[in-house]
Amino acid sequence: MEKQNVSVGVFKSHEAAEAVIKDLQKSGFDMKKLSIIGKDYHTEEHVIGFYNTGDRAKAWGKQGAFWGGFFGLLFGSAFLIIPVLGHVIVFGPMVSWMISSLEGAVVAGGLSALGGALFSIGIPKDSVVKYEDAVKASNFLVIAHGTVEEVNSAKEILNNANADEVSVHYA
Repeated sequence: MEKQNVSVGVFKSHEAAEAVIKDLQKSGFDMKKLSIIGKDYHTEEHVIGFYNTGDRAKAWGKQGAFWGGFFGLLFGSAFLIIPVLGHVIVFGPMVSWMISSLEGAVVAGGLSALGGALFSIGIPKDSVVKYEDAVKASNFLVIAHGTVEEVNSAKEILNNANADEVSVHYA
């Protein structure tokens, strides 16, 4: 897969992740270049996985209103059950990279499907493990993809939104 320039922000709550997505949108950031990854706490249904690389998807779990708010903003969505991580919801370009990782058996070195996708776009393995741990701990990843200028601009917005951690990874 092609390496990507990305800014990654880790947020403890879905409210904080939602707020920064809105801040990025207000700044004019291209919503097609944003991904958000978090755990879904839905356990009433026995879903193996669902993904939609279009621009719409069905409601998700107990946080349906939160996730539903992203359907109109971010393109592509996936609901996956990943061993160790559990139920994970992904929006944005990361969906395609995760599915490609799964279909192409790119997942290697003890990484999950999420880790394989992050690694395949150029995020170093030590950072990948840190991001997997963040999702496992019910944090949310907001990932801005783009040119060096775009990811640097996104980094500033993520920092101003009081992310727990912000990192930039260049292709």
